[in-house]
Amino acid sequence: MTRFFDEHIKRSVQYLGGAWSFSKDYNNEGESGKWYLGLAESEKVTVPSVWNTEKDMLTYEGVAWYEKRFHSEGGCIRLFLGAVMTQAKVWLDGEYLGDHYGGFTQFDFIVKDVSKGMHTLTVRVDNGFDAHSIPQKQVDWYHYGGITRDVTVERLSGICALYNRIEYTLSDDLKTADCTAVVELFNAENESASTFLKITLGETEVYAGSVSLEAGERRELRLPVVINDVKLWSPEEPNLYDIRIETDTDDLYDRTGFRKIEVKDGKVMLNGEAMYVQGVNRHEEHPDFGMAFPQKLMKKDIDIALDMGCNTIRGSHYPNAPEFLDMLDERGMAFWSEIPIWGVGFSAETLGDETVLARGLEMHREMVRYYYNHPSIIIWGQHNEIPSGSQQAYEMSKLYYSFLKENGGNRIVTYACARPFEDICFDFCDLICINAYYGWYSGNISDWNKFAERFRARRKELGMEHKPVIMSEFGAAALYGHHTFDNIPWTEEYQAELITHCLKLFREDDMFVGALIWQFCNIRTCKEMGLNRARGFNNKGLLDEYRRPKAAYFAAKKIFSE
Repeated sequence: MTRFFDEHIKRSVQYLGGAWSFSKDYNNEGESGKWYLGLAESEKVTVPSVWNTEKDMLTYEGVAWYEKRFHSEGGCIRLFLGAVMTQAKVWLDGEYLGDHYGGFTQFDFIVKDVSKGMHTLTVRVDNGFDAHSIPQKQVDWYHYGGITRDVTVERLSGICALYNRIEYTLSDDLKTADCTAVVELFNAENESASTFLKITLGETEVYAGSVSLEAGERRELRLPVVINDVKLWSPEEPNLYDIRIETDTDDLYDRTGFRKIEVKDGKVMLNGEAMYVQGVNRHEEHPDFGMAFPQKLMKKDIDIALDMGCNTIRGSHYPNAPEFLDMLDERGMAFWSEIPIWGVGFSAETLGDETVLARGLEMHREMVRYYYNHPSIIIWGQHNEIPSGSQQAYEMSKLYYSFLKENGGNRIVTYACARPFEDICFDFCDLICINAYYGWYSGNISDWNKFAERFRARRKELGMEHKPVIMSEFGAAALYGHHTFDNIPWTEEYQAELITHCLKLFREDDMFVGALIWQFCNIRTCKEMGLNRARGFNNKGLLDEYRRPKAAYFAAKKIFSE
């Protein structure tokens, strides 16, 4: 995986990016036809990528196959896939390894006793939808398909470190971190083995000593350590601590940071200081690359957001690439990470479907597992705009909230609500987050003032005055370069006026502790969203899809920078 730092020095890592063989499976006959034994007809494509940016494939939705030949020195190998949109089945030399559901988190397979020589990796990819899909077919982003993040082959030998996370609690004065280093070890040999294991966190030694494992054994170690004189992570000083895990034959490097985020006295508190959450919702998408998003553009997006005065980005509506989080960790930008349950496409009945519930819970498990060490993530999001007045939504929220509070580390847990006057799930959030679009989908810009008054009364009625509010989405669409003397919808002037009105209103009302504009830039969207998506894009971006600023960008920057 291409992180923003080297994860391994001792471990041999081979990147399989570049040219792959590719074949469309229009009739979904490849599995019965044993295409995993070899693609009879194929073309060359680049991985990582999405197939919808290939000529004549913009609207293709269904199954396609990828094949890559590679050389291995043999032994025990780990096949790593950073993300596949949306469901993957994987074969090595015609032998089935397994599958994975969900397009935005990594997965891997460990294969032992691989022979030295050439091998074939085959991946069946399906970006189609059914009654149990997450997201559902009606979703306000594009139905991309493909292998969208890095694929690697790692050669494992001896006792290896497969995973780590640093759990911690800060003292009241925030100067001491009482930590548990969680490390997963694996013996890649066919016989018992011993190694000298050394683990350090920053300059502090966590463990140094001998460890023995049986052949093929996996073992999780939980090792206590105390870090004194903690250098806190914050937007002003994004201090990071290196995590180094070394055995005789293997290594794993990572980073973390220490900070305390909480909701207290009606405010969001970061390291004991009130934080006003201001920023944007951002999709990891570009019309030329889809969701196979280049690192250079990640950096550019962060540069633009910081220039605007943002301190937070909401990753709408799925886990973003790990290297993007690495950049945020380094730059001191906070992040809201969530899973792709985008509610407009979900009926109450679908929310109660056992497969949907289980898939969503597994997506939360993966998000927490692989993103736990990122200090930039201050908010876990359970779902977005589901029918939260239903009993099914209540049960889903209760399940996911309990999991994230128990397993998610020091984070705020919430969800984005589009039905604030019907919602029955506010018990299952640490702060209330509302999506509303007065002045665009309904009403006028002046209706925002009435909304604030109405929801203050609603919050009091529910006995939840202690829960502050973030406006997690608001905005209006504008076509880049569309100007008139009349301040009418779809013009840059109208979008800038609405954004200015809202930002000022939220800042002047102590019920609100933050505002996240919808959205950072225009994104391509699916045909199921109907005719109010001019050009096939959601045009509510402060920038267009090529990152050219609209008037609303400068309006937001003016207020954010005050």
